[in-house]
Amino acid sequence: MEITDPLNIEHQLNSLCDFNNDDRLNVLLEANALIARSRALYPTRQVELEHSAMRRPLDRRKAFAFLGLLLGSVPPASVFLLLPLSNGTRHIEAWLIALLCWVTMVTTVTGYLTGKKVGTLMAKIQQRTYSFAIPIVPLLGFAWGAVCGAAGGIFIFVIGALFGAVIGGVVGAVALSVFAPLYRLLSIAGEIELRHFLPIAAGVTFTISAFILGSASR
Repeated sequence: MEITDPLNIEHQLNSLCDFNNDDRLNVLLEANALIARSRALYPTRQVELEHSAMRRPLDRRKAFAFLGLLLGSVPPASVFLLLPLSNGTRHIEAWLIALLCWVTMVTTVTGYLTGKKVGTLMAKIQQRTYSFAIPIVPLLGFAWGAVCGAAGGIFIFVIGALFGAVIGGVVGAVALSVFAPLYRLLSIAGEIELRHFLPIAAGVTFTISAFILGSASR
């Protein structure tokens, strides 16, 4: 018996109610073979259908660039807010405010630009085994954050590059370790819907910033 629709064969099995079990088994085996053949010929068909339903997809480069923009702006601003909170003073010199704003702008731009490269590297890492990716992702995040932190910190009397690299490295390692598996879970063919990206990127960023600010009250 010819299978006309391997995904909906219930009516065909019902038509064999007068036949023996061997005939019904042959129909099921033929249907399974057709389904397997279809999946072999069109392995990405379901992915394409899901991908086409995205309204505002972000590829890896854009997604990690925007993540770098958030990580390069909010956590550094949180660190700088610790200055008046820890000293208990409300007065800060205007030149210092301007300097800290400039540093934050540098880390933000650096995070955005280097985030594109990180997205490319993550695409290669995700093609490897979990045993390879688990230790590499935090190291990549640390390097990413260290570069951004050093780029901004160098304007704070040069020595700030060292402290910026350490703080940025820790932030980057934690952020990428949390964000990467969530991105892989929610992405389709390497792209993620904007409405899915924003909650996880903002959640990771603001959680780290809240932890930084919370340290002032300890």
